[in-house]
Amino acid sequence: MSSLICGSIAYDTIMNFEGRFQDQILADQIHILNVAFLVPSMRREFGGCAGNIAYNHKLLGGEPIIMATVGGDAGSYYDQLAKYDISADHIRELPEAFTAQAMITTDRDNNQITAFHPGAMGESHLNKVADVITHRQAKQLSLPKIAIVAPDGRQGMIEHCQQLADAKISFIFDPGQGLPMFDGKDLLGFIDQATYVAVNDYEGEMLAQRTGLSLEKIAEQVEALIVTKGAQGAEIHAKGKKIDIPVVPVAKAIDPTGCGDAFRGGLLYGLEQGFDWETTGRLASLMGSIKIASQGPQNHQPSQDQIKAQFKQAFGYSY
Repeated sequence: MSSLICGSIAYDTIMNFEGRFQDQILADQIHILNVAFLVPSMRREFGGCAGNIAYNHKLLGGEPIIMATVGGDAGSYYDQLAKYDISADHIRELPEAFTAQAMITTDRDNNQITAFHPGAMGESHLNKVADVITHRQAKQLSLPKIAIVAPDGRQGMIEHCQQLADAKISFIFDPGQGLPMFDGKDLLGFIDQATYVAVNDYEGEMLAQRTGLSLEKIAEQVEALIVTKGAQGAEIHAKGKKIDIPVVPVAKAIDPTGCGDAFRGGLLYGLEQGFDWETTGRLASLMGSIKIASQGPQNHQPSQDQIKAQFKQAFGYSY
C-alpha cells in the first residue's frame, strides 16, 4: 500500500536563541517592532511538510509517494531521499528556482519565529494527481490508498484537493501554515472535498473563524477532524465522539521542528493500515514524541521494532 503526500520540500535553517522571545518583545511597542536575536548555533536540515511526513511514514514501514516541486539546488535532498529509499519519481525540478527555504529561530521555551521563501513550491500546481496514477499503473505499482494535501503553493493546494476528490482518493486536508492564504469560501470548499481535516489548536480556531463553523460543525462534515494541542496531546473528533490522545512523555524535549509532520506521518500509516482512531492517534502521538527528542525534522532513526516496542510500553498493547 502507498500514500500520496502533496506538499513542500524545503531546506530548514534552524537557529537557537538562548533567551525567551517574550522577554525581548515589548507588548506596548509592537507597532514599532525592531528586534534582533543572537543565535549562537545554526544548522541546515532537510525539511518541508511533504519531506518530513514521508520520512516518518517510511520509518513506520509505509510507501510514501511525494508530489512536490524543488529548485536547482535540491541535489543533496535527492541524496537524502535515496538514502531512505523514498521515491523521487514525482518531484519536479525547476532549475531556475530555489528549493523552498525556511529560516526558523527557536527560543528556550520552544517557541518559534519562522521566515519562509517559497521558491519552487509556488509552482506546485504543475504537478497532477492523474500523472501519478498513470505512471504507477504503467509500472504496475500500487495506487495510493490515501493522500494528504499539506502546505504547498496556493494554487497547487486548490488543484490537488480537487484532483484527489475527482479521483475518489480519500485524503487529509492539512492547511498548516498555509491556512492564511485562503478565505472562508476556499476553506469551506476544502472541507467539502476532504475526507479528514488535520490542524493544530491555533489553526483550528482560525479555521472556525474564517468558515463561520464551529469545530463541532466542521467535524460533522468529514469522517474525522484531528486537532493537535502540543504538550496537551490531541483530539480526534469522529463519528460524533471526541477521542483524547495523550502525549507520550520524553526524557528531554530537544527540538519541536517537524513534530506536527511526524504526527501526520503516523496518521497516514494508521489510516492506510485500517487501525481504529484510538490506535492511529496514539501512533501519531508517539511519532511526534520520538521526533521531539531529536534535533531537526529528519534525524531520528528508530527501527520499526523499536517503534512497536515504545508503543507497547506507552499504551500497553501492540498495533
